[in-house]
Amino acid sequence: MNIQVKPGKPEEVTTDVLILGGYQDETEPMASVHSLDRRLGGLLTELRRSHEFEGKLNQTALVHTRGAIPAKRILLVGLGKKDKLGLDHVRQAMGTAIKRIRQIGAPSGAAVLLGVDQLASSIVAIAQAMVEGALLGSYRFTAYRTEPSDNDKTVKRLTLLVEDSGHLADAKEGVRRGHVAGEATAYVRDLCNHPANVMTPTRMVAEAKSVAKERGVRLTVLDRRQQEKLGMGGLLGVARGSHEPPQFIILEYTGAPKKERPIVLVGKTVTFDSGGISLKPSENMEQMKADMTGGAEVLATVRAAARLQLPLHVIGILPATENMPGGRAMKPGDILTMLSGKTVEVQNTDAEGRLILADGLAYATRLKPACIVDVATLTGACMVALGQFAIGMLGNDEPLKSQLKTAGEQSGERVWEMPLWDEYFEQLKSDVADMRNIGGRPAGMITAAMFLSKFVEEYPWVHLDIASTDWSTTERPYIGKGPTGIGTRLLIQYLLNCVDEKGR
Repeated sequence: MNIQVKPGKPEEVTTDVLILGGYQDETEPMASVHSLDRRLGGLLTELRRSHEFEGKLNQTALVHTRGAIPAKRILLVGLGKKDKLGLDHVRQAMGTAIKRIRQIGAPSGAAVLLGVDQLASSIVAIAQAMVEGALLGSYRFTAYRTEPSDNDKTVKRLTLLVEDSGHLADAKEGVRRGHVAGEATAYVRDLCNHPANVMTPTRMVAEAKSVAKERGVRLTVLDRRQQEKLGMGGLLGVARGSHEPPQFIILEYTGAPKKERPIVLVGKTVTFDSGGISLKPSENMEQMKADMTGGAEVLATVRAAARLQLPLHVIGILPATENMPGGRAMKPGDILTMLSGKTVEVQNTDAEGRLILADGLAYATRLKPACIVDVATLTGACMVALGQFAIGMLGNDEPLKSQLKTAGEQSGERVWEMPLWDEYFEQLKSDVADMRNIGGRPAGMITAAMFLSKFVEEYPWVHLDIASTDWSTTERPYIGKGPTGIGTRLLIQYLLNCVDEKGR
């Protein structure tokens, strides 16, 4: 989608569909469109008074202008209650609007800046949210379809209208950020939508090589022999049952001097999780092709940092493997010696994500990081605790947790903190090793994070469990069924905020 910013008034723009916002429970159109309403003979007012359009969040009303203004149609989209308006309402409204425009087959649209009269957020943030909503609302995955569909219609052009010329530069920056963040999320969805016979650990290396072509990015890949030399017992143990070789992928982006301590992102990259010997039930197992979402998000975030040319030092780590049963597969009762030197008794081979992350986190500490953030589809317990609408967050550093919480609110990818008290480690104690890889059913999300905490030393660290949000079973305004990519824009927004903080 070609997205641009232009100065202009809504009543003067030439476009297939003009997108206007409206608040709930108002009986008159917003003051900013009074001039437009007069040219339309009071049509917008009539829609309000007849209750055909009430402004409820994501409600739409499409009307033809019949030559009264240059725009062929007007699409009203609800922003919900005025006093409850947030950036994600703007994002949702744009996702809804783009879907409606695509449905009627219109190739172009134009939108005024939504919520600018009410939100305390900057023009940059509003424009960014609008572009993210538009790009993600238009997302579809069609790589394996052989026949055209009615859903193949696309919106090719979107224009953001800015009436105040003093806001042009900020709106353009918001579009730049939103375009990169939206594309990054779509990229993650693509990677997760590909089947596991395509998206193998080797294919993840190929994707990393593509990202490494971006300015300032360098790639290192450790193969099985190098992993064995380093002693990555967690990654090697999980990979034993698969014919696919494990890959340990390191992407370094140097937008700041290498001597600056890096922000290290670690993503769980299990390209298919059968559960191993502790085999999963067959129902919904096909969704386990997306068990590499964390790694895909790290990959996309590093790419976004490079494309935005952020003045940061960022390193992404992706331990990549399949988790399969087989004659050589890791077995319940096996003991692994991890990269850190700690020993782990494997009591459930389906708790494999924490094993490969443990080696990823231990490697991260060798880089002397400013902080470590790991992201993983780690536990079913996260879904039980939080449902589809919050990412589980645990960590050892209050400022870092606060920064990620803020980024989550801004991006609409919210986090919810769970406790990480020492008492929970009692559930992980083993009779034969330093710890075991499961702590039983109680507090499953917490004990998984507690396990990871033993591999980060004293460095600031936060764990994001995206198992609750990575897959949607319903269609939402800018989130379709299937892989969501949720967590990507959270990480990108966190990096953007680090830059803004750095510049103060």
